[in-house]
Amino acid sequence: MNIIETKNLTKSYGNFTAVSGVNLHIPRGTVYGFLGPNGAGKSTTMKMFLGLTKPTEGTFSIDNKRYPEDRVEILKEVGSFIEAPAFYGNLSGEENLEIIRKILGLPKASVKEALELVGLTEHRKRLAKKYSLGMKQRLGLASALIGRPPILILDEPTNGLDPVGIHEIRTLIRSLPQKFNCTVFVSSHLLSEIELMADNIGILNHGHLIFEGTLPMLKRNASLQGFPTENLEETFLAMIDEDNRQRSGKR
Repeated sequence: MNIIETKNLTKSYGNFTAVSGVNLHIPRGTVYGFLGPNGAGKSTTMKMFLGLTKPTEGTFSIDNKRYPEDRVEILKEVGSFIEAPAFYGNLSGEENLEIIRKILGLPKASVKEALELVGLTEHRKRLAKKYSLGMKQRLGLASALIGRPPILILDEPTNGLDPVGIHEIRTLIRSLPQKFNCTVFVSSHLLSEIELMADNIGILNHGHLIFEGTLPMLKRNASLQGFPTENLEETFLAMIDEDNRQRSGKR
C-alpha cells in the first residue's frame, strides 16, 4: 500500500524543466530514500508535496488525499525539514519548538519529547543563533518530528553534521517507522548514506526518475547493465554517468 504516489509529476520554470513526468510509489511504513546529484530536482519534488510550489503538470496523492483539492488536509499529516530551516535566533531552541507546538495545538510534553529524540535536551535553553550548523539541523529535525506526524519529508537531514551526528540521525530515521508507525521520505545525494537507512529508493537525474525499487533490485539492475555492484556508491555514479551520456547523445 503506497502512502505517496505521483503521476507524471512535472515542474517547469520557463524553458527549464526541474522535474519531468515523475511517477513515484512510496510504500506506507517505510524509509524511502530519494537520491540524485545536486540540482537533480529532489528539493523541487518535495516542495510540490508541501504545497510550496505548484506542479506544472501531473498529480500526486498523499495518504489517499489528492493535491490540490486536499492540500490543507495533506499538510496536517506531514512533518517536514526542507533546505536550511529558519528559526528565531533570539529565542532558545526550546522556545522555537514551543511556537510550533502552539500553532499545531499539541500537548506541552511534545517539545520535550522532540528535543530528546534529536539529542538537543542539554542545549534546549541556548539561543538558536548560537547553535552550530549541526545543532540547527537537529532543531529542524525536531520541528519536523514534533507531534509525531504520520509522514516525514526530510531534505538532506544530515547536512553539516559530523560523523557521530550523521550516525545518530541515520539511526533515528531508520527507527522512526517502527517507533512511530510513520513513513519517511528522505533525500540525499549520497547513496552510501541512504543505503544504511532506506527500504526503497528512487534515483532522480535531470528531473527524470531513472530507477525505483529496493537496493537488491538496484544491484540486479546495475549488474544487467554491466555497472559495478560491489560498491553501491560506484553503482549510483555509473548510472548517473550513463544517463548523462545518453542525454547528451540525444541533444
